[in-house]
Amino acid sequence: MNWFTKLFSKRTQSIAPKKKPDITTPNHPNSSLSCSEPVFTEHTKLSLTALKKLAPLRDMDDVYVEQLAHTTLGYAQGSVIFRLGQKTPLVFYLLEGSIELQPDSDNRYTLSAESSLANLPLNSGKICGATAFAKTDITILAISGEFICRWSGQSRQQAVTVELIDIELPEQIAGNRFFTSFSDAYRENKLSLPSLPNVALKLKKAMERDLGINEAVKIIGMDASIVAKLIQLTNSPIYLPISPITSCHMAVTRLGLDQTRKLVMGISLKQLFRCQNPQLMAKMQALWKSSLYISSLSFILAQEDGTVNPEDALLAGLVCNIGTIPILHFAEQYPDEYPNLDVLDSAIPFLNPPVGSLVLHTLGFAPELACIPKHAEDWFYESENDQLSLVDIVILAKLHSYFGTNRAKEIPYLNSIPAYAKLKNNKLTPDFSLDVLHKAQHRIHAAMNFLS
Repeated sequence: MNWFTKLFSKRTQSIAPKKKPDITTPNHPNSSLSCSEPVFTEHTKLSLTALKKLAPLRDMDDVYVEQLAHTTLGYAQGSVIFRLGQKTPLVFYLLEGSIELQPDSDNRYTLSAESSLANLPLNSGKICGATAFAKTDITILAISGEFICRWSGQSRQQAVTVELIDIELPEQIAGNRFFTSFSDAYRENKLSLPSLPNVALKLKKAMERDLGINEAVKIIGMDASIVAKLIQLTNSPIYLPISPITSCHMAVTRLGLDQTRKLVMGISLKQLFRCQNPQLMAKMQALWKSSLYISSLSFILAQEDGTVNPEDALLAGLVCNIGTIPILHFAEQYPDEYPNLDVLDSAIPFLNPPVGSLVLHTLGFAPELACIPKHAEDWFYESENDQLSLVDIVILAKLHSYFGTNRAKEIPYLNSIPAYAKLKNNKLTPDFSLDVLHKAQHRIHAAMNFLS
C-alpha cells in the first residue's frame, strides 16, 4: 500500500462534498468544464518552516504567514486540478507527486514536487494560465489568493515612499566590507547618482511649460546623434511611415511631442552606462545590452497588446536595471574593496531595486516609472487593475529575457504569474502570449538598433 492509498483510507471521512466552491476546492462557477473533485481534504496547518519555503510567502511577515488559512488537497492520477482560463480565488502549490501543466494545445511541461520550481505557485493570477493534470497521485496546497494582493499592496506602498532604509543583503555577503559600505552610503543618501544628459534635461524642462514643435526640434538639434536616431526610428519597421522621414521636424511631427520626449530620454540614457575601469565598463556594456533587449521586448509587447503606450514601455524597460549604475560607480571609486565580479553579480538583484527607484526619483521621473526597478523581478506582483499595466509589461519582458540563460532554472513558469493572465483580455493562446515576441524579431532588432 503506497502513501496515497494509506492517506486516502485514513481521510475518507474528510472527502469534500460537492458544494459552493470555497478554499477546499478549485472548481469555480465560471469554469467552462468541470475539474476533478479532490479525493481528500485536509485542514491541518503546515508548519511555518514549510510555508516559508514557498514564494512569495518566504518574503512575507512570519506572523501573517503563520495565520494564513490553507488547505491540503489530494488528487488521484489523471485528475484535472484547474483549467486554462478558469477564474479562481485560490493559489496552488505542488507538495507531493508530479503534475503536467498545459498552457496551450501545443505546449506542455511536467513539474515534480522534488523540483526547486515546486516552491513557486502553479498559478498566481485571478485566471489560470494553464490546465493542470495529475500525472501521479498528488497533494496540492490551496491558499486564498488574498495573500498575493497583500504582497502586491506592500510592494506598491514601498515603491511610493522611496524611503532610504537598510538594504537586506543575502547571508553570504552580509558581512562583506564593500557591500556594507555601499549600504551605508545608500541609507545616508551619499551615493553618487547619475544625472540626465543635457539634451534630455533641457527637453524635459521645456515640456513642463507649453512647448511647440519648432522649439523641441531646436533643442534636439543640439545633438546630431539623437536627431539621426529619431529619423532612423521613424523610418523603421516599428512605425512603418507612409512616406520617408528625412528631417528632425518631420520625425517630431510624426511621433508627437510626448512620444519624442520619451524616446529622446531613452536614447540619452546610454550615456549613463559608462565607467573608466575596463572590467566594470564591460559590465556596463552588458547591462546596457540587457536593458536594450528588455526595452525592445516591452515595446513590442505593448504594441501587440494595445493597452499600454509603447513608448512608455520602451522607457520603462530601459530603466529597470538603472540601479546597477551607482553600484558599479561605487566599485570604481573603491577598486581595492569591491569583490570579484561573480560576487558583485550575485548582490545586484538585491541592490538594484531600491537604488534604481532612488535614481529615478532623483532624476524626476514619474512615480509610475520610478517604481519599475522595484517590481521588474517581482514575479508575483498583482497590479491594481485587471488590465495589463506598465509594470506588468516589464515583468513579462524581463522574465522572457531570461529564457535560455542560466537564470531560467530559477524563474517561474510564464503562465503562472499574475501579469500573464492579463494579456489581450485573457485570451491565453499562443497568438496572444509572449510567443508573439518570437514572431516579431525584426521589430525587436529594429528597436535595439536605434537605441544602441
